Amino acid sequence: MGWANDSVPQEFILLGFSDRPWLELPLFVVFLVSYILTIFGNLAIILVSRLDSKLHTPMYFFLTNLSLLDLCYTTSTVPQMLINICSTKKVISYGGCVAQLFIFLALGSTECLLLAVMSFDRFVAICRPLHYSVIMHQRLCLQLAAASWISGFSNSVLQSTLTLQMPLCGHKEVDHFFCEVPALLKLSCADTTANEAELFFISVLFLLIPLTLILISYAFIAQAVLRIRSAEGRRKAFGTCGSHLIVVSLFYGTAIYMYLQPPSPASKDRGKMVSLFYGIITPMLNPLIYTLRNKDVKGAFKRLVVTERSLGRD
Repeated sequence: MGWANDSVPQEFILLGFSDRPWLELPLFVVFLVSYILTIFGNLAIILVSRLDSKLHTPMYFFLTNLSLLDLCYTTSTVPQMLINICSTKKVISYGGCVAQLFIFLALGSTECLLLAVMSFDRFVAICRPLHYSVIMHQRLCLQLAAASWISGFSNSVLQSTLTLQMPLCGHKEVDHFFCEVPALLKLSCADTTANEAELFFISVLFLLIPLTLILISYAFIAQAVLRIRSAEGRRKAFGTCGSHLIVVSLFYGTAIYMYLQPPSPASKDRGKMVSLFYGIITPMLNPLIYTLRNKDVKGAFKRLVVTERSLGRD
């Protein structure tokens, strides 16, 4: 898998906002703080979901998958971005670019499907509560999670292969912060119409179709919640589903803008900022959204803290 031998660069230059050097220090601070919060926030979600037996449910199984995904997602890009901001060369090796392209695309595609799976879980929990444990059994949860990961990585193999086969004719300046399909296609000296059409088609499959299924699920969920007589029950249902809807809006909204918008020179800087949002900001916000709006997770944190204190006294 790779470009033609006469056009394979040894390294790429990631331009980012190098034409605006005054932005580099603020961006470095934002990237570093976001990455630290992402690491600690998602690790906390994974640990509390595994250590607290009350959270051993399908919802938190999928949330653990999402947190693991976000950890890997940001780690595939942010460390290299931090290095490049501090450096005058701003380069990434050919192998590093290929790895970044594959991992970022694979995890992004997986998240598209995983968020749809999570909405299906909420649909069953609220619209079919008496059958929830029967429908969402452990085997089905494992199958749905595995299908999301396998589909995401399969899509990455396909798109990465097609992108890496395009001739570059010596071009190696990537007008982006990291190696992503749209930015790499702009380097090609050949006609990319077929690649852009394929990218659009895949984006519809992984973005618009899951988003449509999510919206349909939440239409049924809204109807079911409004029929709940207990105000406390309605509040809990809206709280849990509201967290998921916020995450869905942030992720799909920015990804659709990036991948389903016709290419335009005027929007290239806006596209960079949008990709930073779904690649860095959203993974950072996910743990905050799920913990601040979720009484179960906050209760689990409190129980773990109390247990730690009790063990410390003993």
